[in-house]
Amino acid sequence: METFEEMDSSNVPNRTWGEIISHAFDMYKGIFLYAILALVIGAVVSMIIQPLSGLDSRSFSEEITSADGDFSSINIWAIPGMKLYSGLSGIASLLLTPLYVGIIYLANKYDFKQRLQVSDLFIGYRQNFLNIVIYSLISSVIIAISIGMCILPVLFVIPLLLLGYPILLFENATFSEALSKSFKIAKENYMVFLGASFLGLLISIAGILLCGIGIVATIPFYMVVMYSAYIAFCGRPKQLNFNN
Repeated sequence: METFEEMDSSNVPNRTWGEIISHAFDMYKGIFLYAILALVIGAVVSMIIQPLSGLDSRSFSEEITSADGDFSSINIWAIPGMKLYSGLSGIASLLLTPLYVGIIYLANKYDFKQRLQVSDLFIGYRQNFLNIVIYSLISSVIIAISIGMCILPVLFVIPLLLLGYPILLFENATFSEALSKSFKIAKENYMVFLGASFLGLLISIAGILLCGIGIVATIPFYMVVMYSAYIAFCGRPKQLNFNN
């Protein structure tokens, strides 16, 4: 596994969840427009997928309306195009993950006071793409299993995955190395990771309070929390250099 040289310790948050969230806020203020662009790109891809799958959104709406609150009776797989749409959406979500990892890279560039560019969002397609996608698949399965057990277990599992994407990006690690290192550091500092993850997720979904519109501006915040937690426990990585 290739590691990057640690830089000076200035502007590195203390290893507390409060310091990590505060640092993430400082970073997010400088990159949030790029983060919103990443979400818009993801939304456009989703809009393209629906007509390709032949999903009948009218039938889906009618099923929801006619259920009258009893959603257990709905057979979503009987809705025309739903199976194909789910399959294509799953594949698209995996392939879009490197785009969201680009938010972490932008936070790093902003941290180093480097000039930001739209092309920075796509670094995950040039740096360790395959391992990022595999890690995304594995972490999605872990989270899905946790949700299947109940909502509560997933809240305790998510902190263990907090450092995965920064490790993949800055250390060029394999998916197994990223999982192992993220789990190890999080277990040794679990309460800090739990606090940072919980508050980071809470802030990320806070936009729902603004009739759902504000979530576009807040949901990428969690990716920046990953970066702030990473530099708190692993140090600031050397700036990655790519010709944009």
